Amino acid sequence: MTTRDANTAFARAVVDEWARGGVTDACVAPGSRSTPMALALAADDRVRVHVFLDERSAAFAALGLGRASGRPAVVLCTSGTAAANFHPAVLEAHHARVPLIVATADRPAELHDVGSGQTMDQTHLYGRAVRWFVDLGAPVDLPGAGAWWRATAARTVVVATGPIAGPVHWNLPFREPLVPTGEPLVDAPGRADGAPWTRSEPPLRAVPRDAVARVAALVRAHPRGVIVAGWGAGADPALVARVSELCAWPVLAESISGLRVGDAISTYDPLLRTPGFAAAHRPDCVLRLGAPTSGRVASEFVAGVPTVVVDPGDAWSDPPRDAVERIAADPDPFLRALAVTLDGGRADRAWLDDWLTAERTVRAALDAHLDASDAPFEGRIARDVVAAVPAGATLLVASSMPVRDVESFAAPRDDVRIVANRGVNGIDGVVSTALGLALSGAPTVALLGDLCFLHDANGLLGAAGRGVDCTYVVVDNDGGGIFSFLPQATAVPEHFEALFGTPHGIDVAAVAAVHGVPVTEVTDAAALPDAVRACVAAGGVRMVRVRTDRAANVTAHRNAWAAVAAALDA
Repeated sequence: MTTRDANTAFARAVVDEWARGGVTDACVAPGSRSTPMALALAADDRVRVHVFLDERSAAFAALGLGRASGRPAVVLCTSGTAAANFHPAVLEAHHARVPLIVATADRPAELHDVGSGQTMDQTHLYGRAVRWFVDLGAPVDLPGAGAWWRATAARTVVVATGPIAGPVHWNLPFREPLVPTGEPLVDAPGRADGAPWTRSEPPLRAVPRDAVARVAALVRAHPRGVIVAGWGAGADPALVARVSELCAWPVLAESISGLRVGDAISTYDPLLRTPGFAAAHRPDCVLRLGAPTSGRVASEFVAGVPTVVVDPGDAWSDPPRDAVERIAADPDPFLRALAVTLDGGRADRAWLDDWLTAERTVRAALDAHLDASDAPFEGRIARDVVAAVPAGATLLVASSMPVRDVESFAAPRDDVRIVANRGVNGIDGVVSTALGLALSGAPTVALLGDLCFLHDANGLLGAAGRGVDCTYVVVDNDGGGIFSFLPQATAVPEHFEALFGTPHGIDVAAVAAVHGVPVTEVTDAAALPDAVRACVAAGGVRMVRVRTDRAANVTAHRNAWAAVAAALDA
């Protein structure tokens, strides 16, 4: 009796459905138990396969691909701890709402709980951090199996894409033989027209009219309001500008919101560090788009103020519990409806004009202060990197100090996409995430610190040969710079360096060189923009290293805030 090949038929049907659903990329970590899926992915020319030796790197690269395209990438590994190494990226994808299909190979049921090697319980491995978990068991030759496989594969794409986008975990047990047997395949035909097994349109989320009316009433009743925009805002900048004009409220937008453009207040962080200005400009109402800002200054400034939160991800994003209204809807239809309701706008623009005047004053003073010294300062580095990234490119900003310095110092740009892994705000996986973004086709620049770089140095394995354009700007202060701003720096000086400053003494340029990544050293602050532009223009994977001093950096930040205060007092 001929035994039909179920493993190969299953894997080919699944990959075909993924491709029909729009999947174009897969990040694969080598392993044996995942062989059927790896071979099927490699055989389908609609899917680009990127091989990563480190599972964590593979997962973060897939995260970068999903963030760049809005389509889920597949990340595949063998069984055991390989699957556990996906967990940090799964958590980030969950909290950051990035589509991702996580495919973990597994041993079949008969090899569990008997001491079989490389076998562990992978059921619900990622807990509640996935949109859907599925395990169909090992592929078998049963009537109707093809429809079952294909319907499941189509569903993984739909669920990962959302709304709300996020990771899906498909656990894939396989029995041996893991390579094609040469026997006929189990029948698993797809739809004749090349369509996915199941088409699914995202649900329509109607604009809540009563909520629009309530928010409009709040706006009319509070001339001293602000619009705050954090990551995940997901709004059309033109609509936000229109609502800002009608409300006569300023837009306090951090760069990773995508809304720091035009007349947005880019200097709100240094402005609000000036006690007199902050006290005189405390708002009566807040309209927040997306998550709270990365730095604490703006969040503390609006703490206790009635807040309307508009979040397309339907997250309960309200750390201080100030929200009087949550709008779980796509922001553009809501803002459009709000603009119609507010048509005519507020006649008195004094509040908005005061903010705009302060923005111009502080932007000029801040830039003059930063340009007065050629010693590398991390605030200037952040400003200059944002300014130097070519139009149409993507800038990935690491957590810890880089994202905060971009928030504090960067001027508006409307021709660069600026992103960050702010779902759970970790520094892990940034090197690999940047490669994933670059694999989407757009030139990518990543701004990160030395610890962040070293934490994901494995992401550079094979990076030089991937055919992507990715420049890493590494701010090298030999440790964790953000801790120098925290109470630990003065409260426990005897333990600070060992436990928090964590100097490592590693030459990050040498680490890059081991992987064939050219390094440009910048010692003069004025030379950084040209160095970044030159690396991007040259193409490939490159590094720009700028050395700074952690203690001097704290002083330089304080001097910048003093310059802002002096400009406001002049």
